[in-house]
Amino acid sequence: MCGITGICNYKYPEYIAQQSLKQMTDALHHRGPDERGIYIDNWVGLGHARLSIIDLTSGTQPIHNEDKTKWLVYNGEIYNYPELRSELRKLGHQFYTDSDSEVILHLYEEYGHNCLDRLNGQFAFAIWDNKKKELFLARDRVGIRPLYYTIKKDCLFFASEIKALFINNEIDKEIDPITLDQIFTFWAPLPGRTPFKNIHELPPAHFLKISNGRISLKKYWDLPFKTEDAFTIRSFQDTVDELRSLLHDAVKLFKRRFRLIGSVSNCRQRFQPGSEYLWDSFCGKRI
Repeated sequence: MCGITGICNYKYPEYIAQQSLKQMTDALHHRGPDERGIYIDNWVGLGHARLSIIDLTSGTQPIHNEDKTKWLVYNGEIYNYPELRSELRKLGHQFYTDSDSEVILHLYEEYGHNCLDRLNGQFAFAIWDNKKKELFLARDRVGIRPLYYTIKKDCLFFASEIKALFINNEIDKEIDPITLDQIFTFWAPLPGRTPFKNIHELPPAHFLKISNGRISLKKYWDLPFKTEDAFTIRSFQDTVDELRSLLHDAVKLFKRRFRLIGSVSNCRQRFQPGSEYLWDSFCGKRI
């Protein structure tokens, strides 16, 4: 996992303290111990604490596009990034890394917020468009990767963890009794809420956009529920075969996240215990 942070003056340009952004990013060192990177101008500051998984040598973030007018910080993994990269290259996009993070940025250049429909993976990311002065935050469909934000004096702060937001002294650390009631009642806060007042979670399958001094929050995906009439009647064996095919494809994509370590070719570092078992079970053995 990695950690992302950011500060955005969404109405007027104003000085952003580099030290504050560094401290926010340092608070996420445990999420990304390999390296730290920041980007700052008078409108926005982006920070990234990196855990290297894909493109270990040149995937430093924040990532930029060809003319450095768009910048991205990202936490997650995009399983279909090789196919997306190939498609984008045919459309004329140029890449300077082999990372999946750069694929997201160029995909956003090509399709705008509709790029989210093309991503197969788990992610939380922020994109700054310096030409349009727009900030775009997004989170994966089921909320595997976290992202929190708060607004204070026409300034939006965001981070992968709440404690990074609290590095800023101007952000209040006040318990929200309504959310506590939800936790005691439902065992979890309702989507978008946190145990602290005015600290918000970006809900799963949502994106937040800042443009022309306005903040908008929109849901980009929902789990479809078919009515009984919409189901196709099929045999039990057909259902089993379809499920096996779906699991095979999913685990095959997921397996790309393994990387080799050391000098022995069969020595692997696994970031998810049990993943190799899933591969053997679903793709090598009949169950």
